[in-house]
Amino acid sequence: MMLSDLQLRMVHADDQEEARLLILEGLGEHFGYIDESLNSDINNIKINFSKQGSFFIVAQLNSSIIGTGGLILEEKDTGRIVRISVKQKFRGHGIGKNIVEYLIKLAKEYGYKKIIVSTNLDWVEAIHLYKKCGFYDYDRDNIEVHMYLELS
Repeated sequence: MMLSDLQLRMVHADDQEEARLLILEGLGEHFGYIDESLNSDINNIKINFSKQGSFFIVAQLNSSIIGTGGLILEEKDTGRIVRISVKQKFRGHGIGKNIVEYLIKLAKEYGYKKIIVSTNLDWVEAIHLYKKCGFYDYDRDNIEVHMYLELS
């Protein structure tokens, strides 16, 4: 696989179904089932992530979408990373890290001061990814870890 051919870009309307299915596939792999009612934000990605200060990107290799990631406005000067997903056969090649770093770059360009992210405690790979990208824990409960990154 040639990562030099990887393109990170804003989502297009015609990416909708491919991106939605990629995210649901990843959730199904992790949780063993898919409850689409818990994921209504991905039923219309272009509209749900087009609010001021929110972004949704895809990682495209050749003509296939192999990764996704979103950044939503959480509160003034703070964004939340959501919907990071990479197709199973492409994991472990730095694509998730590239997506997170691209979202960090967008957040800085937009003037965010901080980014937060939450993930399940048992999603060890995701926690490791965020720590590699500079995030720190600020809270944990029995289900999730909550992390942040201060932007300069």
